[in-house]
Amino acid sequence: MSPDLDAESLRIALPKGRMQAEVFALLDAAGLSVRTGSRAYRPTIAAGRFNAKILKPQNIIEMLVAGSRDVGFAGADWVSELGVDLVELLDTGLDPVRLVAAAPEDLLEDGRLPARPLRVATEYPRSAQRWIDAERLDARIVRSYGATEVFPPDDADVIVDNTATGATLTANGLAIVATLATSSTRLYANPAALQDASRRAAIDGLVMLLASVLDARQRVMFEVNVAADKLEAVCALLPCMREPTIATLHDAAGFAVKAAVRRDTLPTLVPRIKIAGGTDVVITPISQIVP
Repeated sequence: MSPDLDAESLRIALPKGRMQAEVFALLDAAGLSVRTGSRAYRPTIAAGRFNAKILKPQNIIEMLVAGSRDVGFAGADWVSELGVDLVELLDTGLDPVRLVAAAPEDLLEDGRLPARPLRVATEYPRSAQRWIDAERLDARIVRSYGATEVFPPDDADVIVDNTATGATLTANGLAIVATLATSSTRLYANPAALQDASRRAAIDGLVMLLASVLDARQRVMFEVNVAADKLEAVCALLPCMREPTIATLHDAAGFAVKAAVRRDTLPTLVPRIKIAGGTDVVITPISQIVP
């Protein structure tokens, strides 16, 4: 089914909080600008072509399950925690975090938790309980509602929480003892929404546009001039998506070669291209790539 973004009935949930800025920037780069205006929790996307609402990520998951929203952005950690039946459409890779267990360093014995009853503070009771069971710990859960890192040592021995860099844990004298899961911002759908033809077409179009931006962020357009006798050697080095684009230079002075290459290949690619005979290398950013 061809992508179609004209289904005005598609109900999309946008995240409130730390995820919001990166999700809004992703949508904007895909040509789906978000405008909040005076109705801060009911923004318009792409001039009103979606029914959009801003919610906390945990509420987004609940609304997707309830069917009042068709698609929404949420963290994989919360989807796993709530144990719900949603379809993951796209991993944006944004806001990467780890769900970890951490404890005060002076509690640990050779880097491990002591073999005694423990109190585990967390906003993720299900995930924490799975870890406790798997490790066969003698522990009970203390439910937290934010600022979990301040619980030890007075009110808990261990915490289970998400962390991006671990800096907050270190600042509070906590050491990571286990990584339970990794997470990032992902686009999820209610399974029923994918069964409706018009909604599925709109969802496919949305995923295609967002994926085109994410792919483009990993690549650059690499352009290089090369003499005829060096052409095949240069082309062999280019890690392009399919085949490079080749054009003849004025007055048959050689060829211009162009390819979309991964940004992380540049440190080794540029010197190798120069050694192979490439000249006049130009590298430019790409806004979107649609295969």
